[in-house]
Amino acid sequence: MSENLNKLTSQGVSIWLDDISRERLRTGNLEQLIREKNVVGVTSNPTIFANALSKGDAYDAQLHDLAVRGVDVGEAVRAITTYDIRWGADVLRPVYDATGGVDGRVSLEVDPRLARETEKTIAEARFLWWAVDRPNLLIKIPATVEGLPAITQAISEGISVNVTLIFSLERYRAVMDAWLAGLEAAQAKGLNLASIESVASFFVSRVDTEIDKRLDKVGKPELKGKAGVANARLAYAAFEDVMNSERWQRLRAAGARPQRPLWASTGVKDPNYVDTMYIDDLVAPGTVNTMPEKTLDAAADHGSITGDTVRPFYEQAWNTMAALKEAGIDYDDVVRVLEDEGVEKFEASWNELLESISKKLVP
Repeated sequence: MSENLNKLTSQGVSIWLDDISRERLRTGNLEQLIREKNVVGVTSNPTIFANALSKGDAYDAQLHDLAVRGVDVGEAVRAITTYDIRWGADVLRPVYDATGGVDGRVSLEVDPRLARETEKTIAEARFLWWAVDRPNLLIKIPATVEGLPAITQAISEGISVNVTLIFSLERYRAVMDAWLAGLEAAQAKGLNLASIESVASFFVSRVDTEIDKRLDKVGKPELKGKAGVANARLAYAAFEDVMNSERWQRLRAAGARPQRPLWASTGVKDPNYVDTMYIDDLVAPGTVNTMPEKTLDAAADHGSITGDTVRPFYEQAWNTMAALKEAGIDYDDVVRVLEDEGVEKFEASWNELLESISKKLVP
């Protein structure tokens, strides 16, 4: 095992892999990463599945059977993705058991075309929870305005949720409120709160990508590469505020577990940046860092894990955000653009997945 990854784990950071594929599962690669790279969870998204379907022959046998049965492309997508997620959940089940259900989790996203439709998102979340039928599943629901009541409803029904596509601090606070409301409703129904797990996926590198473009336009290159980490650090401060609230303490006393912040989009997009910056600079207890394999390998090889790199830097983070505002960066517009682009990108990947499967549904 990597000394760097051991240090990261010892600091209270759960390492999740931001990837899944049939090939990774059938070769035992995921089990190897669990043994050798401290991986204790897996996230997926439409882009990951689209990439997996485009490579190799791992899905050919199932696609043939689906074609023979004459299923439509929508059912085929659900059959293929839930198969992989179920398999991944079984591989990670020992981790789930060993951590009392905290880790060993696998995430599956609702159809991203439903991101602006509350009732359809709820219905899809229910179906996927039933179809995978594994206690270590997380259903990914986007943190759109329309997604917030879906988060509350899913949690209230005992469905564990990974809230995705969070960019703004204001929306993150709304996500935590939706999660708490769901727990309160679940408690009123007499559900076991300890069985309901949730993470909130706060995106990092995409914030830098968008803000860096704007900094170039206003001639402030010295501020580039600082916004993503500062934004995430302030998200952790907001998380701590909720953890110290009376509302949370009541739920905690009833057996509820925290909705952990999850750092997503942690692969650097700018080659001029240190490739482990979103790992090294976001170490804090009770967090998840989900990494593409390239970033995981980099962290294992040359990451710099020096202890808590979030809580000691709140003031610096506020100063960074203030400097960006002074430079003319419109934070509200940035996060709005990023949310819209995030939904659009996942919709495009979903459509690519549908098209790819449609072409392969030949008996």
